[in-house]
Amino acid sequence: MGQRKAPKDGDRKVGRRALLIGGAAAAAGSAVRARDELARLWWRTPGVEKPREEGEVDFAGARWVAASDANWRRADRPDDFGIDMVIVHVTQGSFDSAVKAFQDPGHKAATHYIVRQDGHVTQMIRELDVAYHAGNRDYNERSVGIEHEGFVDRPQDLTDEMYEASARLTARICARYDIPVDREHIIGHVEVPGTDHTDPGPHWDWDKYMRLVRQARTAPA
Repeated sequence: MGQRKAPKDGDRKVGRRALLIGGAAAAAGSAVRARDELARLWWRTPGVEKPREEGEVDFAGARWVAASDANWRRADRPDDFGIDMVIVHVTQGSFDSAVKAFQDPGHKAATHYIVRQDGHVTQMIRELDVAYHAGNRDYNERSVGIEHEGFVDRPQDLTDEMYEASARLTARICARYDIPVDREHIIGHVEVPGTDHTDPGPHWDWDKYMRLVRQARTAPA
């Protein structure tokens, strides 16, 4: 082998420059990662709240009516808890009675949305927050809850307008979080482990509902 030629000054300068640039890029990458982490975590410091727009909704056309702070937990989903499920409920009462219950701090439960029999959608908790609706902590953290006005033993309460509006809402939630449109990820409250609820009840038409959700999921946004 021939003797290795000593590098020229220019070569050494380029090497040092490349090293400096590489180090700066690595430092910048670390800084970006640190900044992103702080952006997710800073608001959890006691006394500090993540900035939010008052009255902002996640579903276009929904009306905002805030639930009591006692009935949900502030979060930063899907960054802190992934969302992979929609849970269907029936209110066992009127729309007004459900709103009143969810605004009552002693009720200790609320869903993200209520769909009226006429198809009107009200949002009471932001999707990024954890609603106490499923009766199971793990399911609460990973799901969005939707109540429907009516009683489980009155099929006439489950109107076409309600099914269609709820299906559009569920389709948008599924699109937003890449949730599969199937019965493993869109379930009834009765299917949540450890609960004694029976809603949405025997009259809820799952075939109809899932068909409408699939249609809405593939329709232009």
